[in-house]
Amino acid sequence: MTSTHAPSRKPRRKPAKKSRKAVIVSDRDVLSGMPRFAGTRVPFKNLIDYLAGGDPLEEFLDDFPGVSREQAVAGLEWARKLVEDRARTPR
Repeated sequence: MTSTHAPSRKPRRKPAKKSRKAVIVSDRDVLSGMPRFAGTRVPFKNLIDYLAGGDPLEEFLDDFPGVSREQAVAGLEWARKLVEDRARTPR
């Protein structure tokens, strides 16, 4: 006798959220706790200084090859979110 039901399947899992690895880290034993790009000794402030000085992102990336474009962009998005959150906080 054949079954008219489709073979049973395990319930679908929701896709796991991508792990949000820290892009900017701070450790008081590295660069005296200055926020830096994870896995490097490059302070995040360097990126801000380059951009504030009118230098393109490409120049920063060329000068600091240990920082990927993805890290730099994610760091800027992180900073933007901090500023936006701070602006929304009632005083």
